Amino acid sequence: MQTNKRTIVLLCFIMAGLFCLAARLVQIQLVSTEAFGKKNVNLLANSVAQRTHTVVLDDGRGRFVDRNGEALTDDYHPSLILFPFLKNMSWPSEKLAAILHVEESELRRQAADARQPFVFQGTGKALELTVEQMNQINELGVPGIVAAQARIRGDRQIASHFIGIIGQNTAELARRYPEKYGEGKLPDTVPVGISGLQRAFDEFLLTDGEAKLLYHVDRQGEPIFGKRVKYTYPANPFYPVVLQTTLDKALQQQAEKLLEQHGIAKGGLVLLDVGTNEILAMASRPALSMESNAAYQRGAVNYMLQPQFPGSVFKTVIAAAAIDKGLAPANRLFDCNTNPYGEGAGERQLGMLSFADSFAQSCNRTFADLGRELQQQDKGAIEHYAALLGLTGTVGWHGQLFHFADFRQLPEEQEGQIWGEERDKAIPKAIAQTSIGQKNVRFSPLALANMMATIARDGVKLQVKAVREIQYKNGTKLYQFPQQELPGGALSPETVKEVQHLLRGVVSSPKGTGSFYYNLPLSVAGKSGTAETGRAGYVHKWFAGYFPAEAPRYALVVVDLETAAADNPGKLVFADYVKTVAAWEEARDVEPR
Repeated sequence: MQTNKRTIVLLCFIMAGLFCLAARLVQIQLVSTEAFGKKNVNLLANSVAQRTHTVVLDDGRGRFVDRNGEALTDDYHPSLILFPFLKNMSWPSEKLAAILHVEESELRRQAADARQPFVFQGTGKALELTVEQMNQINELGVPGIVAAQARIRGDRQIASHFIGIIGQNTAELARRYPEKYGEGKLPDTVPVGISGLQRAFDEFLLTDGEAKLLYHVDRQGEPIFGKRVKYTYPANPFYPVVLQTTLDKALQQQAEKLLEQHGIAKGGLVLLDVGTNEILAMASRPALSMESNAAYQRGAVNYMLQPQFPGSVFKTVIAAAAIDKGLAPANRLFDCNTNPYGEGAGERQLGMLSFADSFAQSCNRTFADLGRELQQQDKGAIEHYAALLGLTGTVGWHGQLFHFADFRQLPEEQEGQIWGEERDKAIPKAIAQTSIGQKNVRFSPLALANMMATIARDGVKLQVKAVREIQYKNGTKLYQFPQQELPGGALSPETVKEVQHLLRGVVSSPKGTGSFYYNLPLSVAGKSGTAETGRAGYVHKWFAGYFPAEAPRYALVVVDLETAAADNPGKLVFADYVKTVAAWEEARDVEPR
């Protein structure tokens, strides 16, 4: 009797176990097929994924081109895609090698090493096929060998700070696009723009779906014969969009090359087209690594958009104000043997100098005196003239764009400043330091380049453009960014002409701080600057200017930030880059304007 009870209990346990197992199977195969467990795993999708080899031809995110339509990040290339199951079957590698003009052993080696479908690499990069080669490959009709258009990232992304980076961030995805994310239209794996233009234009660049090749395989990973490769792509033929930037790819590459060649560890350059106020090149150092979050943190800041101490470059503002207020007649002399406060000897013994010579040789005492006189007349004088030169506020393009009331092409750009505290406007030493670009004066290299471009355009102030157009995938125009002026007044034509003459004198005068640039192939006008950083022995070294001086086409700023070096590599970068632009113009047969 006892044995029968035990048997019944055991059978009940077995029946309960079988019931639970059956219930679990029902849940897995019938009830929770698309949302299983706490993490809502899609069992159907995962089951299909296990039986499918997939290669993404296009991730669907918008891409970037330069002003001439050349790819900056990635581009579409006719490519050979190989699937990993080839290594387990007989395939015509000899024929394929003959079509591609490559070694058969390299084909077999890459196929043998593959665990996922891949784009065949030639000599270190994806092999770009001709139309004839694509047709010959696809006519072979071999499973796992496909020729198709694939979107290939370049060996090295240029303009990385300018374009920015993307990354997967579920919280940010949900915050930016709550409706789409809530409705399940945006998977957690969709990347978002983190910095640069990727961040500014994220809503336009967001993927509308991937284009990919799929091949169904059996449980051993072998192709299911009779099934052809399936090509899936988004239904909308207008996406992904293309951002046509204002950059010139050749000029951008040369800018980055020169910064590296001359060892600029922190700093960079900005080149503007004077006529349109478009950014032709923008490069920042430290370089931005794309390898991992940890790697790019130090170099993630675009210093061309961050305010820095400008040093004597800011004397351009004081000079314009002094000219306009009649404080700098030709016969007035300044004691340039003394320090900015007139309390002792200066670092350089320059003697008694005229206003023009003071500017050319960058005499601190002259501009400290002029700054104090300006403030005595009007406590808002210095910031007023900075505004007239297009230096204050943010200068990047901003305005109405579809439903964006105040869209900004360069959202990371920070405003500069002149005064730290209102009371400094009445303190003589604070005024003196401010007038020579120290104390609390800070402006970004972009803002200083904009100031030089404004002077070169005879005082006309324009917003700086980084992107020309948003284009549909087929090249038609979605939106073209108009040229827009910066608000506020402008300097009088007479004052601008005088400032232009002073800037040219910095280079043309034998004792000028920019005389190093006198014999360049394009004549330069500009202003040097050395700014103390507050860290003993470390300074910012600047040169900001435009060229050709007689008929300006370009404004250029080069800065070497926080350097303790006795030499000045930034000076060499500026000179070599002017030569680069001259050679670029000659190659393009540019007519002087």
